Amino acid sequence: MTFRELMERNRSRRKFDESRPVSADELTELVDLVRFMPSGRNLQPLKYIVTADPAQCVEIFPLLGWAGYLADWKGPAEGERPTGYIIMLLDKDVADTPHCDDGIACQSLMLGAVEKGYGGCIIATVNRKKLAALFDLPDRLEILMVLALGVPAQEVVLESLPSDGSIKYWTGEDGKHHVPKRGLDEILVGRFPKN
Repeated sequence: MTFRELMERNRSRRKFDESRPVSADELTELVDLVRFMPSGRNLQPLKYIVTADPAQCVEIFPLLGWAGYLADWKGPAEGERPTGYIIMLLDKDVADTPHCDDGIACQSLMLGAVEKGYGGCIIATVNRKKLAALFDLPDRLEILMVLALGVPAQEVVLESLPSDGSIKYWTGEDGKHHVPKRGLDEILVGRFPKN
């Protein structure tokens, strides 16, 4: 799979095949990948929790917000929920802020998951207090994001922005999830030489 193919397949996935679980070993392999990524000032302040434990997955699921643009959708139904999670933490004894490390790590983790045949969703709408209590986290470990992972069970279709310029994603009657993307001509504001 080329890097472009990985990027094109790396969509926010919100429906999964629960009959095909991820393993804690595979999630640990993904975290091992991000040890090699660049880090602002090489501080490496990010820490992680991985879980593929079905009971923990059940407890984590209601602590997450799903798909803000789909206001009437409460998230994946039973049988379509993530089978694993990576919880990204900031170790405040190392740094006050993740700088840009959290973004680099999220993208790296997601690309690694796609390469393994998984998909996921990076979730920042999290009940951090309850999730921290679930794992008995010390105050120095701040929850940044949760990556919900599993075998994708919904097709995602990339489209050009509609004429009204709306960036809101939507799910069609056929069950496919549609995601409008800006064209290259809209995001590339300069090129030199111009020929």
